[in-house]
Amino acid sequence: MQETQVKENSENLEIEIPEGLDLVQIRKDFPILDSEIEGKKLIYLDNGATTHKPIQTIERMKEFMLKENGTVRRGLYSLSANSTKLFDEARHTVKEFINADSDNEIIFTRGTTESINLVAQSFSEAFINEGDAILISAIEHHANIVPWQIQAEKRKAKLLVIPVLDSGELDIEEFHKLIKTPNLKILAVNHVANSLGTVNPVKEMIQAAHAEGVKVLLDGAQSAPHMKVDIQDFDTDFFTFSGHKVFGPTGIGVLYGKAELLKAMPPYQSGGEMIEKVTFEKTTYAEAPHKFEPGTPAIAEAIGLAESIRYIEKIGLDKIEAYEQELLKYATAKISEIPSIKIIGEAKNKASLISFTSDIAEAFDIGTLINEYGVAIRVGHHCAQPVMQRFNVSSTARASFAFYNTKEDIDAFIEALKKVLEMLG
Repeated sequence: MQETQVKENSENLEIEIPEGLDLVQIRKDFPILDSEIEGKKLIYLDNGATTHKPIQTIERMKEFMLKENGTVRRGLYSLSANSTKLFDEARHTVKEFINADSDNEIIFTRGTTESINLVAQSFSEAFINEGDAILISAIEHHANIVPWQIQAEKRKAKLLVIPVLDSGELDIEEFHKLIKTPNLKILAVNHVANSLGTVNPVKEMIQAAHAEGVKVLLDGAQSAPHMKVDIQDFDTDFFTFSGHKVFGPTGIGVLYGKAELLKAMPPYQSGGEMIEKVTFEKTTYAEAPHKFEPGTPAIAEAIGLAESIRYIEKIGLDKIEAYEQELLKYATAKISEIPSIKIIGEAKNKASLISFTSDIAEAFDIGTLINEYGVAIRVGHHCAQPVMQRFNVSSTARASFAFYNTKEDIDAFIEALKKVLEMLG
């Protein structure tokens, strides 16, 4: 991740498009971007919440449901066998995407939230006891706070929090002290903070944790869509991400876990497919990943996710990251020139989003009125209320960018924002 200069004069500033990144074709692949919402051209800048889907993914899911739909692992007939093959291929595509060791380390869930809940409950049951400790950070999404709070209370463990500096960066000096806490069992931290855009130094943090015998869960919901993730390089114990944030369908997500940990962890939910043998006296469980995938899975969604992964890999994650950094630099320079705006979170390493407040307008008013110009941004606490409390704000407005956004999108956003602020001021 390149360091982003958060305040740069925008006069004559251009956006450098990486060689081979065909924005014209990319925009054509996302038809919704050329649509009008209530008579206004859509300027979509809420990619941190969910991303749009390329036509290739939509058509692939449609093809499956029209001509290939069948349940998996339950039928000897050809339709079921083919569905099973496609589902297994989707798992392998995810494995290759994050460079995991084995397909069996990839568990399909409903999304990052369920993935974290699975680890929080199952890992805690296997490894956390009274007097142990759990470490999270002050810039986590609620999905990486509440499940650990529940387990800490249930198991009479301590929940520790890495503080955040005024820049939006974690206090790494304090982290290195906290990671040495006796009986600390797991560090659960985001790769990229959804409310601030901060890219955490996770490789350093994982290495420090492992030196103390601490396992690590890395929340990749905001990183997997925007940068290359290499599990072998990070050496994290768990990694999560959601399909709908990686230009894929909703209702599908991924949990990666190291094989030895998944083997030691009990099932999260029970039912069909996750068993080895059932009698009224005793049930034995299947090996991972099936142990953690009860019931009929989201087959079409897994196939759609694999198609979306192939789509972004064809473009290239390196190009995507470089271009989105250009969008971030340009948007930051533009918005910084508006006197009443304050950016919340100015870390040196940021992903492509900007959270901000205004001296003359509430975030909800900005979000409501800017919609009248066709601009879609997010307002609120972003499921990160402790972050809002830390920065002494009730909410922020957030513009988050993806590789299908353009300089013209940002210019339209800035122009609409200025008009809204003039109206409210």
